[in-house]
Amino acid sequence: MGDEPVGELELVHTFTGPMPTGVTVSHRGRIFVNFPQWGDEPPATVVELRDGREVPFPDERWNSPSGVDDAQAFVSVQSVVVDPADRLWVLDTGSPMFRPTKPGGPKLVRVDLDTNDVAQVITIPPEVALPSTYLNDVRFDLRRGTGGLAYVTDSATAGPNGIIVVDLASGHSWRRLHDHPSTKAESLHGYRPMVEGRPLLERPPDGPPKPVAMGSDGIAISADGSRLYYCPLASRRWYSVSTDALADASLPDEEVADSVVDEGDKGTGSDGLESDDAGRIYLTSYEHNAVFRRLPDGQFETLVHDPRLLWPDTMSVAVDRHLYVTANQLHRQATYQGGQDRRRKPYALFRTPIDAGPVLLR
Repeated sequence: MGDEPVGELELVHTFTGPMPTGVTVSHRGRIFVNFPQWGDEPPATVVELRDGREVPFPDERWNSPSGVDDAQAFVSVQSVVVDPADRLWVLDTGSPMFRPTKPGGPKLVRVDLDTNDVAQVITIPPEVALPSTYLNDVRFDLRRGTGGLAYVTDSATAGPNGIIVVDLASGHSWRRLHDHPSTKAESLHGYRPMVEGRPLLERPPDGPPKPVAMGSDGIAISADGSRLYYCPLASRRWYSVSTDALADASLPDEEVADSVVDEGDKGTGSDGLESDDAGRIYLTSYEHNAVFRRLPDGQFETLVHDPRLLWPDTMSVAVDRHLYVTANQLHRQATYQGGQDRRRKPYALFRTPIDAGPVLLR
């Protein structure tokens, strides 16, 4: 892919402070962004964009944890997602700087957007959110059970990967595809991502480079809710699994694994996945500064390619029929640059028209 831009990319907001990861847009057009605790020391880990300002959300207290096990405050948020009922869910890793989690830290928090009040806190217990767990992204199907289900990727770099299922009514959660090969980094078996012409490797200042080991990361749910798509960050392959299998907590793990489909080689490393109500799946391409899209007939196309898309991270399809995407230069962090931070502010939030809306399973 050359340097000639493809598609239409509109700048929504620039970030001159910490690097963002997640973005989501409410049905009324409110935009929320999060900043994980990766060393930038963000003043708030969740904000709402209001008139060009980054305002702590829902307030400063929720962004001021007393410790990594604080169940009543955000510790280090990796993702924010508005669900089909227009409620904001905050996915808290409880893992600043990828440190081991402690009970109370890993959680899903629901915020009522009519009142801006926290309405529900679901902590993930230690047998589900392991000490090594890194909660990465989440998707919802509110038709299942009495209150809906959430599906969460565990992208742990130094432990088993998998999918976590959360019953939103009871708060009960369980692990699926625990340490399954489809959830693990392909870089451990020879894949070497290339970003800005250089291999993407962890480059510690005091040791040899090593492959990036982050597993199941991007996640998207099909328009009919029957399949959950996911991909390890360090892989060009992606997979799907039956949501019926994930949702049945009594089903043996082997039967869940039997429902996994290898969706093939997507031609690029991807951080984020997303879907729309027209049956299309979106894949970020950190290797090509692009967002690709798979059509219902299985064909791939380039939605947008632009040199400004330096590490497209998280995507969100909004009811305004645009796809929003953050670009945060993750690969330029000191972790991948031998201890030298090569990021150049500002980071950016973009959007591009897609002529489709979000998947609303309600």
